[in-house]
Amino acid sequence: MNEKDTQPKTESHDQPVPEAYAAFMRQGWGDRELDMPRHAVADSAERRRARLAEAFPGERLVVPAGGYKVRANDTDYPFRPDTAHTYLSGNLTSDAVLVVNCDAGGEAILYARPRSSRQTDEFFRDRQYGELWAGRRPSLHEMSDSLGIQVRHLDELADVLKDSAKTRVLRGVDARVDAALAPDGARDQDFARVLSEMRLVKDAWELGELAEACDITTLGFTDAVRDWDNVLKHGERWIEGTFFRRARAMGNDVGYSSIVGSGSHATTLHWIENSGPVTPGELLLLDMGVENNNLYTADVTRTLPVDGTFTPLQKDLYELVLRAQDAGIAAVRPGAQFEDPHHAAMHVIAHGLEDMGLLPVSAEEALSEDSRVYARWTLHSTSHMLGMDVHDCAAASPEAYKLAELTEGMVLTVEPGLYFQEDDLLVPEELRGIGIRIEDDIVVTADGSKNLSASLPREVAAIEEWMGSLRA
Repeated sequence: MNEKDTQPKTESHDQPVPEAYAAFMRQGWGDRELDMPRHAVADSAERRRARLAEAFPGERLVVPAGGYKVRANDTDYPFRPDTAHTYLSGNLTSDAVLVVNCDAGGEAILYARPRSSRQTDEFFRDRQYGELWAGRRPSLHEMSDSLGIQVRHLDELADVLKDSAKTRVLRGVDARVDAALAPDGARDQDFARVLSEMRLVKDAWELGELAEACDITTLGFTDAVRDWDNVLKHGERWIEGTFFRRARAMGNDVGYSSIVGSGSHATTLHWIENSGPVTPGELLLLDMGVENNNLYTADVTRTLPVDGTFTPLQKDLYELVLRAQDAGIAAVRPGAQFEDPHHAAMHVIAHGLEDMGLLPVSAEEALSEDSRVYARWTLHSTSHMLGMDVHDCAAASPEAYKLAELTEGMVLTVEPGLYFQEDDLLVPEELRGIGIRIEDDIVVTADGSKNLSASLPREVAAIEEWMGSLRA
C-alpha cells in the first residue's frame, strides 16, 4: 500500500473536506528537522543484532514494534513498542518492523512509518498518524541517523515478506506481519526463547537505566507519603495518581499497573482497582515501579503503617517478612541457583508460621515439595527477572532461567509476602485481612549482590522515621 493511497483515519462527526480546503492545506508549509541525536543504545543494539544473527545463521528474522491498541471506540491506549524490537533497534515509534539478515552478520533494515507528506490528507486529517492531530513523527533519515540503522518506508515491507523462506517471526505483536507470513510454531517459539535469553544478563548501560528507574520510583513513593493528608482523604486512588505523576514527569510511564492495597485489599496479590479508602490503624501495601524513558522498569513494594507507626502485632508480622527478604537477598550471588533466594526466604516464613502455631505439620515437613502447605499464606514465588519488562525474559527456557545459576549482571526481584485472607478460618481473627510484601530490585555482582532500590527504607524504625519526617 502506498502512502498516497492511504485513507486518513477520520471519525463520523468530522467536518467535510472540500477540494478547495484540501488543496489549500497542502501548500505554504515550511520544513524543519527534528532534533534527534544519536541514540544512547545505538551501538549496543548493533552488537545485539550481530549476536542474535550468530544464533540463526542463514536465516532472516522479523521483529515488529506493534501498533496502537483500541481502548474504547476511537480512543487508543498510549503506544508502547514491543520490548524485543526496542532492545534490538532503540526505535520507539509505532508500526515499525525490524528485519535482520543473519547472512550479513546481523545487518538490519528498519521498516518504519515516517511523518506523512504535506501533499496528503493524512497530514491534517488523520487522527492517528497525522502531524496536526497526533504530533510530528520523525522522517526516515532522522530515524536512521539517530538509531544508526538503515531505515526504509513501511510500504516496502510487503514485498520483503513475500519470500518466507528461512524466516522467523516474533509472533503476537503485529497482526499484519503474522498474517503475511505463515507460522512455524516450533521455529517461531524458539526465536522468542532466544530473544528472551539474550536479555537475561544486563550490561553496564542497562544497569544504569534500572538504577535510574529505581531512583525515580523512590521519589514516587516519597511523593505519596509527603501528601498523606490527601491520601487519608481520597484513599488508594490518590496514591496511584500521585505516583503516576512522578512516573510521567521523569520517565515514560509506570512499568505496570500500580498496586495500592489498604487493609484487606493487600491480601489480593494484584489489586489494581485501587478504589478503596486508606484507613488509620491498617497496613498499606504499595507495589509500584517507574518505567524510564528507555523502557527499563523498577518493581518495588513497601508495606507501610497508615498511622505512621506499626502496632506490636503489625511489627511482629512485618519483621518476619523482612527476615525472609534479608535471607533471600543474602542468597543472591554468582553461582547460586535462581531459586535459592526463594528457598531461603520460604525457610524463614515456614518456621515463622510454625512458631505462630498455624501449620498443620512441622515447618520442615511443610517445606517439602510434596507438601508446601505453608504456601497458603505466601502464594507466590519470591523472585522474577527484571529489565525492560517487569517480568523480564518470560519466554526463556527453564534451563536458562528458573533452573539456571545466577550470573553477574542478572537483575531479579526478592519479594516474599504474607497474606492472611479476611475469611481464612485457620488463622486467629486478629490476623485476618493483613497482607505484607517487601520487594527490592537486586543485581548480581561479581562478589554478591547490590540492592538498586535500597534508598527506600525497609526496617521498621527507618520506615517510621521516614514517614514521620515527610508528614511533618
